[in-house]
Amino acid sequence: MEHLMIPDGYYAPLTIRETEVAIKEIKDHFERALAKSLHLTRVSAPLFVKPESGLNDNLNGVERPVSFGIKEQNDAEVEIVHSLAKWKRIKLAQMNVSPGRGIYTDMNALRPDEELDNIHSIYVDQWDWEKVIDRDQRSLAYLKKVVRRIYEAIKVTENKLYVEFPQIEPMLPEDIFFIHSEQLLQQYPNMTPKERENAIVKKHKAVFIIGI
Repeated sequence: MEHLMIPDGYYAPLTIRETEVAIKEIKDHFERALAKSLHLTRVSAPLFVKPESGLNDNLNGVERPVSFGIKEQNDAEVEIVHSLAKWKRIKLAQMNVSPGRGIYTDMNALRPDEELDNIHSIYVDQWDWEKVIDRDQRSLAYLKKVVRRIYEAIKVTENKLYVEFPQIEPMLPEDIFFIHSEQLLQQYPNMTPKERENAIVKKHKAVFIIGI
């Protein structure tokens, strides 16, 4: 936990109970906003898969998956998922999802080799989504359009939370800033990738990096 940072003088604006209520409010509202904005259908995701299935995304190739044996299957080994990147594409094909529509799920995973800090945990609980697009939609313009829709869903959720808990004031800017990773490198050539990301976010508050 050496990378965990707690600012001097920090205090929790909500009680433990209020925090739990707020988390649930955020998840419920953002789920609906994201699904409506991107035309997504909710699906259930696997918590574990068989290694030989090839469905477990090994991220950068060095993380160790948590595994265990299933007694009723002759102790056959399965792995807790790292990511659903591969699984989602197969699910889209199985469901025969048409262009312009997609799927989303509440993904749970374990990443024991994660570098822990304020935004990274061994336990992963995140919204994961994928949609089908036509070949002519594979463009920078379409990417930015989708990103702006997601950002709008985030901002709407932020405002909804403020109504419920006025002590948590909105802080997101009106628009999200786009920059390519090569441009970012040119701006901050002497920084590490993580340092560059921190620097650009401090400047623009909400950033989408293209070409990672």
